[in-house]
Amino acid sequence: MIRSRGFIWLPLLATIAACGSSDNDALAPAKSGEAISTNDKIVAMSGTNIGTPMAERIAVLGLLNKRNGQTRDVELKPGEAIRFDKVVIRLRACEKTAPWENQPEEGAFVQLLVKERPPGTSEAERWRNVFSGWLFKENPAANVVEHPIYDVWVKACKMRFPGEEAPLEKKSSEEAPVVDPALIAPSSAPQSPPVQEAAEEVSPSED
Repeated sequence: MIRSRGFIWLPLLATIAACGSSDNDALAPAKSGEAISTNDKIVAMSGTNIGTPMAERIAVLGLLNKRNGQTRDVELKPGEAIRFDKVVIRLRACEKTAPWENQPEEGAFVQLLVKERPPGTSEAERWRNVFSGWLFKENPAANVVEHPIYDVWVKACKMRFPGEEAPLEKKSSEEAPVVDPALIAPSSAPQSPPVQEAAEEVSPSED
């Protein structure tokens, strides 16, 4: 059981979020590299969804291809999915503990679909749900993605809580203003003569 108060309701959320269509082909976006909505019903228990509404949160996930060592950062909102060739990441929810909690934690409920042959068979490739569950940033060993090619982990859950201030934007007044020279009136103060840049040549004195 998760001890943090901010995550007490997550086991029930995971059970509800895991329910859904078993047609994995319908869950895979047609295009690669484009996040799309999966028309998920965002699950949120009344009274526990504190801070940014679930549908407006953003999870930052890391994706690793173990064959070529390529990694990439993926940003998804709950209810979105994104495809990269033969792998699909689907986000159902993300959560983090409030700033006043003693044990900070960030997590995301992720589903990983891979287009591959069923292990030990020669059948045609099809989309398989190889992982479905919560992943945690501060405690990655609590739940891991066990797949020979792909790995996914949580980097952040972007959300705010009541009382947190939005970052102040840098004021443009710090930059020097640009003034049109034509608008500057000539000074009425007496002008000093220009400084002679070169000294006059002195002819050699006669003995």
